[in-house]
Amino acid sequence: MEKPNLKKNQEIELDIQDLSYEGKGVAKVDDFTLFVDNALPGEKVKAVITRVNKNFGFARTLDVLVESPDRVHDIDAVYAQTGIAPLSHLKYDKQLEFKHNQVVTDLNKIGLKDVTVNPTLGMKSPFNYRNKAQVPVRQVNGKLTTGFYRRRSHDLVPMENFLIQDPKIDAEIIRVRDILRKYNVRGFDEQNQKGQIRTIMVRRAYFTGEMMIVLVSRTPDISHYKDITKEILANPEVKSLFLNINSKNTNVIFGQKMTLLGGKKYIDDQILGHTYRISPRSFYQVNPVQTQNLYQLAIDKAELTGKENVVDAYSGIGTIGLSLADKAKHVTGIEVIEDAVKDADQNAKLNNITNTDFVVGKTEDVLDEWAKNDVSVDVLMVDPPRKGLANSLIDSLKNIKPKTIVYISCNPATLARDLELLNDTYEIGDVTPVDMFPMTNHIECVTKLTLK
Repeated sequence: MEKPNLKKNQEIELDIQDLSYEGKGVAKVDDFTLFVDNALPGEKVKAVITRVNKNFGFARTLDVLVESPDRVHDIDAVYAQTGIAPLSHLKYDKQLEFKHNQVVTDLNKIGLKDVTVNPTLGMKSPFNYRNKAQVPVRQVNGKLTTGFYRRRSHDLVPMENFLIQDPKIDAEIIRVRDILRKYNVRGFDEQNQKGQIRTIMVRRAYFTGEMMIVLVSRTPDISHYKDITKEILANPEVKSLFLNINSKNTNVIFGQKMTLLGGKKYIDDQILGHTYRISPRSFYQVNPVQTQNLYQLAIDKAELTGKENVVDAYSGIGTIGLSLADKAKHVTGIEVIEDAVKDADQNAKLNNITNTDFVVGKTEDVLDEWAKNDVSVDVLMVDPPRKGLANSLIDSLKNIKPKTIVYISCNPATLARDLELLNDTYEIGDVTPVDMFPMTNHIECVTKLTLK
């Protein structure tokens, strides 16, 4: 294919044909693909070219000449521009359709055309759902400023309302920002690697209202830190305040050193009636309403009778395993992060659950050892990271052969790949997409595999 004569900053009219998996409009110029910000299928837009690669390019909409009936007008474009809510310009029912179609496309690509994909399980109110914020802090016009980066840049857009976060978190970020300003604490200067506060992280437990705040600083020497601590903890909802030191020039948010400035080392929250202790580094689902729906769906698919030995792979702090423990004979959680295993053990004690144990290790290593000792697994619950299951774990599953696998996925492309790899050993059930992250392009899915 010969690349058309397109140049950066060139203005062009485009007909939008489709949406990419990232939620960008897709347009063709002589069979050359352009991905267009803020553009929907069926629209004609005036756009400016922002980048041209060998096989595809990018553009940004300047003006919508012919508009889609699915376009939303009453949400500020800044949420799409920063990547906080890249689908916020698309009506919510169409977002759910888009996510359903993405799962179908990924399954079809890999040859699993016979797998049924159910409608996407959405939310009644798809805003203000996030229970965790990690907000960048920069020095702007001489003032410590909070906001978010413009897409594909490190330009901070000052923001106070983040649309998809718990409003109490948004308010707390403003309050902490103003306290830091009061004591002349400087925001991070990324270009010169100067200044202090890089990020403010706030977690708010949905069911208990408890808040945890972590100030991420380039340096440990924050002046007036005792006064700052006192003022931040003056909000009775703030139960935990940490200082994290990250002096490295990196996109990783936390550094190694985490110091408790005041309050508890954790906050408590609930999922499906169980209480969980959450520490600063704990993995904990960010959408509390949909998490309960997701976990309940997974538990229902497992069809437990109380006689099963269940494995909770990638078990984290034990949220899935403990949620189903009262329906199983025994649950073993397997997790590579030692601190998470300690948290899971603590959470089991907290909830008076006695038929669980949590072990440190890779799931495939533990399962291979069990297979050698003729230990059987009735049900395996697996909720892997975006990269999906390692080939070694696929091999282990085919070796130990759990009767049922319930697969929770946060990436339909790797889910499709893994289902195809397990297809010779397992019957693949229907797939239900769950909208854990409304206004974004991310999708969770749940499916059940039954041993052939």
